[in-house]
Amino acid sequence: MMNVNDIMHLLPHEYPMLMVDRVLEVESGKSIVGYKNISINEQIFVGHFPGAPIFPGVLIIEAMAQISGILGFVTARQSSDNGMLYLFAGIDKVRFKRPVVPGDRLMLTSEVVSVKRNIWRFRTTATVDEELASSALLMCAYQDKGSLG
Repeated sequence: MMNVNDIMHLLPHEYPMLMVDRVLEVESGKSIVGYKNISINEQIFVGHFPGAPIFPGVLIIEAMAQISGILGFVTARQSSDNGMLYLFAGIDKVRFKRPVVPGDRLMLTSEVVSVKRNIWRFRTTATVDEELASSALLMCAYQDKGSLG
């Protein structure tokens, strides 16, 4: 189990872009389960949408990518502190099945599908109360921060 401090050690994200509050279980090289609590206090709800707050789909994808990044870092025994990042390389088969709203707990899962050189493929889901909110196949490139420019 990892708390938010452990997560911030692994990922380069900080508030307001940190989208994983806790990791419940992780099996290196295989799978991970964690969650993000969706709070009405999040700044995004000021404009998305007034009177009908819905957590944006793009941020659900970001949450699934972050839980996948944690799995990648744990598997590689690395962290962003070591100068490495997981960057989007592709997103396939994205589906949104239900809105995510304040008060929901967004449960996040990711499984390693394949690793070829520095390209990782993950099968991800986001659920609320065991109901599928979103799913996607994510490809991430494991890369040194210094090579970005």
